[in-house]
Amino acid sequence: MRADHRTTHRTTPVRPPERSTTRGASAVAHPNIALVKYWGKRDEQLVLPWTDSLSMTLDICPTTTGVRLDPDAEHDEVTLDGVPLAGEARQRVTAFLDLVRERAGVSARAVVDTANTVPTGAGLASSASGFAALAVAAAAAYGLALDATALSRLARRGSGSASRSVFGGFAVWHAGPATGTATDADLGSYAEPVPVGELDPALVVAVVDAGPKAVSSRAAMRHTVATSPLYRPWAAASRDDLTDMRKALHRGDLAAVGEIAERNALGMHATMLAARPAVRYLSSATLTVLDTVLQLRRDGIPAYATMDAGPNVKVLCPRADADRVAAVVRGAVPRGSVLVAGPGQGARLLSEGG
Repeated sequence: MRADHRTTHRTTPVRPPERSTTRGASAVAHPNIALVKYWGKRDEQLVLPWTDSLSMTLDICPTTTGVRLDPDAEHDEVTLDGVPLAGEARQRVTAFLDLVRERAGVSARAVVDTANTVPTGAGLASSASGFAALAVAAAAAYGLALDATALSRLARRGSGSASRSVFGGFAVWHAGPATGTATDADLGSYAEPVPVGELDPALVVAVVDAGPKAVSSRAAMRHTVATSPLYRPWAAASRDDLTDMRKALHRGDLAAVGEIAERNALGMHATMLAARPAVRYLSSATLTVLDTVLQLRRDGIPAYATMDAGPNVKVLCPRADADRVAAVVRGAVPRGSVLVAGPGQGARLLSEGG
């Protein structure tokens, strides 16, 4: 397959819905897995990262979100998989809706119903798909006409990695040069598609623990940036990794893409292990999968590991080898589950109107 994923990068433009008594919209988005990681913010409120990052949007585990305006409601109603959200999770959604309402000049509260097919809070990018879908649906429901770049900026305010799930295939999220004092439109922090050469990748996802993390990504990021002596050297190396990654993708060199992704991910986890005190997401099952990936390479299979903030491992390999890689990984961690993904579509509207 020629990985000219420009056909999957198109995002349905958000148009103002027709006037009706109750406006609403629904949207779907997929998780993305960063191959050059986002880890650490220089501005918490505006969600501005220290470094650029680059990811592949998956074709599995979508999040579907509906947003319906309720002019008579005093508060937002937010449910995830049929269960009302509470605490910090609910506050993140309502704060995001407040931002949309401010931009739209509409004060009506909303009913938000989200269905996840990816474990929430387990390091499998559920917040990326969740806030990308919410951004598209909420913008349409509140009548904001946004192009893909503006949607990416908006999604970033809910979850940084969501800025990349607005796009399909491979996408880069620009950290932006601004300090955070400018308006969002001037910050230069948004995602955009990355052109790639002839490439046919798969990502084998080893879910060794689908439970929620003991330490959230947001808390772990903040702690790592503040206390780890390895953080700034990793951030500097990550900038070089991004340059190398874009070149490898452009020439369609999957082995180089995998090598860069693996070293970048291991470096990110090293920054956490060096934090004071350490943050450790790696489990014994994680290490088993990493050893398995090394053995696959010794056996001649070009397989490379990457990990986000969690114990689960994603293995990049040629699509032709995906079934074999999945079978070997499944045998190594029989109590886990294994999924196989390819490049997927960007976030898009499913319906809008009354």
